[in-house]
Amino acid sequence: MSGPDELREVRSAHAGLLTDGAAPTGIRGVREIVADSWMRSVAAGVNVDASLPPITLDQGLLGDYRAEHPLSQIYPLLYDVLGRAAEDCDSVMAVADARGQLLWVCGRPAVLRRAEEILFVEGAQWDEAHAGTNAPGTALRLDTAVSIRSAEHFVRPVQRWSCAAAPIHDPRSHAILGIVDITGGPDVGSPQTIAMIRAAARMAESELGRLDALRTWGAEQRRDSACRRGAIRSPSVGEILIEGLGRPDCVMSVGPRTFRLSPRHSEIAVILAGRPDGLSGDELALLLYPDDVTSSTPRAELVRLRALLGEDLLASRPYRLNCEVKSDWAAVAAQLVAGNVAEAVRLYRGPLLPHSQAPGVVEQREDLQRWLRGAIMANGAADLLVSWTRTRWGADDLQMWQRQCTVLPAGSPLRSMAAAAVAKLDAQFGR
Repeated sequence: MSGPDELREVRSAHAGLLTDGAAPTGIRGVREIVADSWMRSVAAGVNVDASLPPITLDQGLLGDYRAEHPLSQIYPLLYDVLGRAAEDCDSVMAVADARGQLLWVCGRPAVLRRAEEILFVEGAQWDEAHAGTNAPGTALRLDTAVSIRSAEHFVRPVQRWSCAAAPIHDPRSHAILGIVDITGGPDVGSPQTIAMIRAAARMAESELGRLDALRTWGAEQRRDSACRRGAIRSPSVGEILIEGLGRPDCVMSVGPRTFRLSPRHSEIAVILAGRPDGLSGDELALLLYPDDVTSSTPRAELVRLRALLGEDLLASRPYRLNCEVKSDWAAVAAQLVAGNVAEAVRLYRGPLLPHSQAPGVVEQREDLQRWLRGAIMANGAADLLVSWTRTRWGADDLQMWQRQCTVLPAGSPLRSMAAAAVAKLDAQFGR
């Protein structure tokens, strides 16, 4: 389905929401997150009539995969606090992994049978690229709690349902582990339901953190016991996890501790993470201060940062992070190295410390953004190009809009929008 037929089908499928003559963006009466998701669904080739999700985990694989998944630890809690309430309201509760594969779907038998008609079953993949706009898939895509009401669903057979979902994050890395969802009648789209689901997701994260802390404590007790017996030596270093993409400052996790760094400490952490061999004080100052280096010294900031991290983790002479460092920007780079451009786009939440002017941060930020942008251009997939130009950092990217005009089919509403954006940017910048 493409061109004028595509636009007519989208209008028809959402007749209760679209106004005649409107394209699926900037639509009167349609929420922005829904319109954006429709556009992604069109770009992914989702058919409004026939794109029911595939079964990607058959019963032979589902049990083992589910048992080994981190969310298996907290599924009983989710069922107790949310699943029972869903059953009482003739709805189903679903828990999916970070790819959108449904791992658990619970509800009363009659409701589960109705859900089977749209393949809302265990093992089915409900991300946006396979199932169009829906709460589990859109919550994963945006990394936030969302509700999708009846006709807001992209695929027509799903419009008999309403759903609300919230992501669940790893307490250490803050990466998405999966989502929890309630799917049922019109009441599911209410603010009360989305608040309840969001609270259940936060409760799940707290429980995962508690279980992780217990395991860490147990491991430390066993290690200390072994150390006292002379069996092993206690390690002198640990591991640091840093998040800095799309943020004004970094969130750092050291063991069970998670804290927010000041802007200056964030810059130091990013620079040292990129220089594992370490830097002298003068070298660090050159990468940290964009202007008057001679009168600026990072020594006082490093003393405060060492007090926060501990002497074992921040070494001097040279200054370096004396531990394994993992970061969200390194995770994007790793996916690009592996050629997984779509996953790199999903992990990229924005420029690295976008407000920082520290030369060492600016260099890493611009290198990663150029690398990712170039990979998207070379890949040429329409959904990746569309995703880039729907962001704050890609909205004025003329070449990316021009690339869309070459890859999208003639008559596609997305191509006409891209052409309009090209004309606007040409006029704006006097080309």
